[in-house]
Amino acid sequence: MNPYRYSLAYAQELDRDDHLRRFRNRFYFPKVNGHEVIYFCGNSLGLQPKAAKDYIEEDLKIWAEQAVDGHFDSPKPWFTVHKRGKEALAHILGAKEEEVVAMNSLTANLHALMVSFYRPKGKRTKILTEAGAFPSDMYLLESQVKYHGLSPEQTIVEIKPRAGEHSLRTEDILAAIRQEGEELACVMMAGLQYYTGQLFDMEQITKAAHEQGAVVGFDLAHAVGNCPLELHSWGVDFAAWCSYKYLNSGPGNVGGIFVHERHANNAQLPRFAGWWGHNESQRFNMEKGFQPMSGADGWQMSNGNVLGMSAHQASLDIFLEAGMPKLREKSLLLTGFLEYLIREISGDSGMLEIITPADQEQRGCQLSLLIHKGGKAVFDDFYKNGIVGDWRNPNVIRIAPTPLYNSYEDVYRFAKVLEQSLSKFT
Repeated sequence: MNPYRYSLAYAQELDRDDHLRRFRNRFYFPKVNGHEVIYFCGNSLGLQPKAAKDYIEEDLKIWAEQAVDGHFDSPKPWFTVHKRGKEALAHILGAKEEEVVAMNSLTANLHALMVSFYRPKGKRTKILTEAGAFPSDMYLLESQVKYHGLSPEQTIVEIKPRAGEHSLRTEDILAAIRQEGEELACVMMAGLQYYTGQLFDMEQITKAAHEQGAVVGFDLAHAVGNCPLELHSWGVDFAAWCSYKYLNSGPGNVGGIFVHERHANNAQLPRFAGWWGHNESQRFNMEKGFQPMSGADGWQMSNGNVLGMSAHQASLDIFLEAGMPKLREKSLLLTGFLEYLIREISGDSGMLEIITPADQEQRGCQLSLLIHKGGKAVFDDFYKNGIVGDWRNPNVIRIAPTPLYNSYEDVYRFAKVLEQSLSKFT
């Protein structure tokens, strides 16, 4: 029996019982036509934590009063700014602190990691990824393959859903890995597919690839801060992410990387070295001879953007306080409620189709709605009525109720707007 009900009183009852509801007041909500929006676009840009200003101003004050001395002689020395977020990142990613570090940006980080982990040799050259990957990943893989003098068409293996299906079956991914066998050098794919919202079984994918002698990396842009991750225990070799989506650290802000501890001190792994990846105890000796830091820190190239890191930390501290298990618990209920209402309202109208897996274990916050009638006019109508979602060509609206700051009443109010839109476009 379905536990959900389509009523405002029921939504408000769920909100009263929500142990995470206090976090909603720690974020700013934008307005449309003078009214606070229902913000379901954390999968594209997370809301601003109200504390971000205070965190940034603290470092601005140090800059104003101490200038260069802020690097070493301030309450929060900038020299170690990259260490501030390690506890939270380790919690969010299911990793050890030495395996994670905030640095650079997503695609730059993936390129740096591919330099180390994509090492085509002999017949072992192929990279396996999902078809329809985010463009940055497509371009990344194409350029990496060309850098090694190989053909993208012959080297990059893209797995597509079966005919008539929108999601990839785990069994098909594993079969593709086994089929490539000794020719497979690397699996590099999304942890959560940006368009469909499908969460991949990273544990099984990693195990299958390792059995074939390949390395495994994930783009976690849409998974980090959204879905439960256990990168260390799954044995993932490397991963990278951005922090401006579910991690709410601000537009274009710092990314991050994970490198499994078994690679922490592997001198055989080539890398693009930089000053901040060098042994910090000897960094200011200013000498030749790169000596990488242990763990993920050894892949750093430049010192951190302090003001960006400050905004990042404002959100990371909220994640530590809330805890990923509790966030996941609410996320399942919140998105489950959304799915129930969409199906109740749309019925057999033929207007839309949910292409995100119905299995909760195969998704995060996001539901992707394939629009069959009305096209972008439906999305525009949502916006006019105070719903901020995300349009993706050719005909998908992504809706992502985020457990840190969205409420069950938000979901109910969205349903009322959907009901109104259905009457216009069917």
